[in-house]
Amino acid sequence: METSRQNESQPSKETLEVGKKLVELCKRGDNMKAIDWLYAENIESQEAAAMPGMPAQMRGIEAIRKKNKEWIEQMEVHSMDVAGPFPHGDRFAVHYKMDVSEKQSGKRYQMEEVALYTVANGKIVKEEFFYMM
Repeated sequence: METSRQNESQPSKETLEVGKKLVELCKRGDNMKAIDWLYAENIESQEAAAMPGMPAQMRGIEAIRKKNKEWIEQMEVHSMDVAGPFPHGDRFAVHYKMDVSEKQSGKRYQMEEVALYTVANGKIVKEEFFYMM
C-alpha cells in the first residue's frame, strides 16, 4: 500500500515538462503564449477571491485569455520572480513574486502568490491561486 502512495506522488515526466515550460515562459513575460500552448480548452481557474468584474471561478480558455488580457491592460509589471515548478503527481506549484503598479492610479505594491496547476494529457486543466488579500 505504501508503495502505491509513493508512486502517486511521483511527478510524471509530462507534468514536469509542462511545469518547466510554464515557468520558462512566465520568466520571459510570455504568459499569453503559455496559455495558448499549455492550457486545455476547458481549463478551470480558481482565484482565492472574486474581484470587481471578475468571478473567483472561471472555465474555458477564452475566459482565461480575457482575464490575462485585462491584467496586462490594468497593471504595469516592474519585476516578477518565478520559482518552480514544484511537482507532485499530476500537479505542480509555482511561486510568484511581483512588483506592480496599477496603471490608472499609479499605486505600486508587491504581490506574492502560489499557483497550483493540474495536468492531464499534456495540458494544464486546472489552475488554483493562493495569496494574501
